[in-house]
Amino acid sequence: MLRLQKFLAQAGLGSRRSCEQFIKENRVSVNGKVAALGTKVSENDEVTFDGNKVLPKAADLKVIMLNKPRGVLSSKKDDKKIKLVFDFLPKVNNEPDWIAVGRLDINTSGLMLFTNDGTLAHKLMHPSFEIDREYLVRARGNFSEQKKKNMLSGVEIEDEIYKFSDIVPGEKQSSNQWFSVCMLTGKNREVRKLFESQDLEVSRLKRVRIGPIFLPSTLREGSWINLNEAQINELQNYGK
Repeated sequence: MLRLQKFLAQAGLGSRRSCEQFIKENRVSVNGKVAALGTKVSENDEVTFDGNKVLPKAADLKVIMLNKPRGVLSSKKDDKKIKLVFDFLPKVNNEPDWIAVGRLDINTSGLMLFTNDGTLAHKLMHPSFEIDREYLVRARGNFSEQKKKNMLSGVEIEDEIYKFSDIVPGEKQSSNQWFSVCMLTGKNREVRKLFESQDLEVSRLKRVRIGPIFLPSTLREGSWINLNEAQINELQNYGK
């Protein structure tokens, strides 16, 4: 028997503290009844979170990272015969397909994570868990402190607010400058749209981190590696 908050944390819904909060908010049920703190569960109990069934952590839970090249699509199907990220991954036999943890547009390279666990994938992608992502950006144009403040405080684009949680200017190369930026969301082309809103043209974009997982400098474009148990545990307990 496990305490309910530990069961939820092991299933990848968040840290034990955040799972305790979920229970206090009456978002968790056990066998059809709203659960209370202190509840213990076994593998025979049916646990739901926001109405969705929570499965216990699988012994064979897997997460891999891919260094996505530019010119590759993050989708599973393409009628134009463009190469897909799934073409680079190991084949899965008699197991659930790989689930991509978010996407990168065709012209963006860098870190992508894939898992065979839907609960973990949901956690890593849902904005409420605030899993931060870090990117290296090369942009052309005049950068200023005011533009930095704009991008940190938030810019309304297409009736939505886009913003960085951090932005660090780096090396200048003629009319180009490098930046390291972080954000807590993953809207479509979000980094590019933010820079464009400040009259800055992105010429290179690479994701280098998702939560606690960094893209190793030794991992070549188009190559993948398995995350180890410690890294997977970090992912499961990262964020809110």
